[in-house]
Formats: sequence, C-alpha cells, structure tokens
Amino acid sequence: MKWREEKSFTHASKLFVILSMWNHNYYVYITTNYDKSILYIGVTNDLSRRLYEHEENKGTGKSFTGRYYCYYLVHYEHFTNIEHAIEHEKEIKKWRREKKDALINSTNPDWKFLNDEINQE
Repeated sequence: MKWREEKSFTHASKLFVILSMWNHNYYVYITTNYDKSILYIGVTNDLSRRLYEHEENKGTGKSFTGRYYCYYLVHYEHFTNIEHAIEHEKEIKKWRREKKDALINSTNPDWKFLNDEINQE
C-alpha cells in the first residue's frame, strides 16, 4: 500500500517536497578587523555559524580572517539562489576598496559591527 501512495505523487510534487525541505538562505557578507583596515568578502548559508568560525580562528594563521582578525561583520546581503550569491561575491571581490566602502556605507554608514544583531536571530 505504501508503494501505491508514493506512486501517486507526481515527479514535480516530489521535487517540490524535497526542495522545500532545504534551506534556501545564502549570504554574501563583508567582515573587517577592529581598525576597519582589512576587508574580507565571503558567502555562506549560515551567517551566524560562519561568524563564529571566523572568530574562533582569530589570531591564527589558519585562514585570512584569523590572521588579520577579520571577524567583525559590517555588511551582508541575503539571497535565495546560491549561484546568484556566488556570482555577487566574486563581483565584489574584484572591486576596488573605494567601491567596497561605498557598498558598506550604503547600508551601514557608521560601520557598526553587526555580529550581535545576527547572533540574536
């Protein structure tokens, strides 16, 4: 009987059920060091977890963010499509510092560290 119930689903409805179980939240984000002299651009599907990982690596040579204490979040953008998020991350990485600063200023003109805001969600 179970086989017949499964068989009654169309391929499209099965696909919808599978896709709706996945978390379609992706973030392009920018972190900086305390002096705001270094920027790091990244992409993740779990911003809170990723910020935690960056902070855990602080002061180590394991990663760029650890080496330069780059774990203070100053900008992020939400995407539901991973390809769009990766494309935007790559685009930002190519920008000159002035354009990156302008992007941050457009949403966070005081360059407030947003880590606590994300961790409360």
